[in-house]
Amino acid sequence: MLARAIRPGSRLGAVRLAGSHATCDVLELEPFKEDQLYPNLAWLAENQARIEQALFKNLHPNGCPDLFLYDVTSSCLEGEHNALAAWGYNRDGKPGKKQIVVGLLCDSQGRALSIEVFVGNTSDPKTVGSQIQKVVACFGGKGVTFVGDRGMIKGPQIKELGQEHFHYITAMSKPQIESLLKKKVFPMELLDTTLSEVASIPEKVRYILRRNPQRALETEQVRQSKQAALAKLLEEKNSYLAQKPKAQVKVALKTVLARAAKLKIDDWLSLKAQGRKLVLTIDESALAEAKKLDGCYVIKTDLLDDWARAQVAHDRYKDLALVEQNFRTSKTAELEMRPVHVRLEASTRGHVLVVMLAHRLIQELQQCWARENLTVQEAINELSSLCVTEVIVNGTVRDQLVPEGRAQVKRLLELAKVQLPKRLRCTGSTVATRKQLKESRPKRCK
Repeated sequence: MLARAIRPGSRLGAVRLAGSHATCDVLELEPFKEDQLYPNLAWLAENQARIEQALFKNLHPNGCPDLFLYDVTSSCLEGEHNALAAWGYNRDGKPGKKQIVVGLLCDSQGRALSIEVFVGNTSDPKTVGSQIQKVVACFGGKGVTFVGDRGMIKGPQIKELGQEHFHYITAMSKPQIESLLKKKVFPMELLDTTLSEVASIPEKVRYILRRNPQRALETEQVRQSKQAALAKLLEEKNSYLAQKPKAQVKVALKTVLARAAKLKIDDWLSLKAQGRKLVLTIDESALAEAKKLDGCYVIKTDLLDDWARAQVAHDRYKDLALVEQNFRTSKTAELEMRPVHVRLEASTRGHVLVVMLAHRLIQELQQCWARENLTVQEAINELSSLCVTEVIVNGTVRDQLVPEGRAQVKRLLELAKVQLPKRLRCTGSTVATRKQLKESRPKRCK
């Protein structure tokens, strides 16, 4: 976990980092080898529930919070032999790679409480049940509210939440909003920049409606960009057909139609051939229908108005951005959850847990150093300037003295409530990579 937070990389890199930072002496550990890190991942997976319970009690000593944020992501894999690997909905933008699905459960402040790995083809709603049971069995939750992204909390999940007397806040997909409009659950006029609310008494739910003008503008810009790309392809094909009399118009038309379908704009654009020229026509009524829900979203909850006003429920749903931010930090260069190189199920679960714990460490350090105008990585680089002074007698290290750091280093340590000893015990313990182990083995006689 420390290696993941300080310098993300492979397990081999973690061993090298431990060697250069005198990890055994600083943390008073027994000597370890690179190969021992893999059983350690299995141990973490086996003890994950106990670790997460301890983390939860540390964050919430006064009992279970009344709201949880939950979201899922996927992480691509290198190779095809991971025990949890499967083809699924790819969020990484890396087609051709199998993946795992990762669910992250956070408190209302976006602090990670639990992480779980699922087979790569697991749909979002099917991950919710285990989170409900986790909150009940491990965290002692009663009457809490789950906040989940659109399409995650559906009928079966709502029923399961109800069985535990839990509540939910989620959002409707575009087809679901269109269905509610057709059923006249609420009129189109309420989807405005001002927050509106409609209660459906038979269903015992509340719908909170809004149109985000900035999101509507972004959607329109994307639509125009797609149309421009298709128009450019159309121009290229018409130029080719004009220059090549033997070129088939049907082939060119098929290519442009395929691109329109891929861009998902073929519902309001039509293409046809007029002689040897392809012509694009815009269906204005269909385009107006496509624009109708630009920037619109509907939040659905079963919380009573006395428990959560419309603005409160709206803001709690928007807090899912905290979970998405956690995923961005965990999956990319800062912590490098992906790509996953391990194969065994236990190793995979242990690897993902290590990333979550490292992220929690970074979150705590961010809070400690919030006023220092430094990123966590910049602050760690500052701390790396503090080096132990070795006292060597006759070629043997006899003592390790910890010098007093610069003013900036001292302040960072004070803010993190870390007090360094004056000296480190000198055990001579080392860590070894596989290559070092091979070189240190005695040669066998032939």
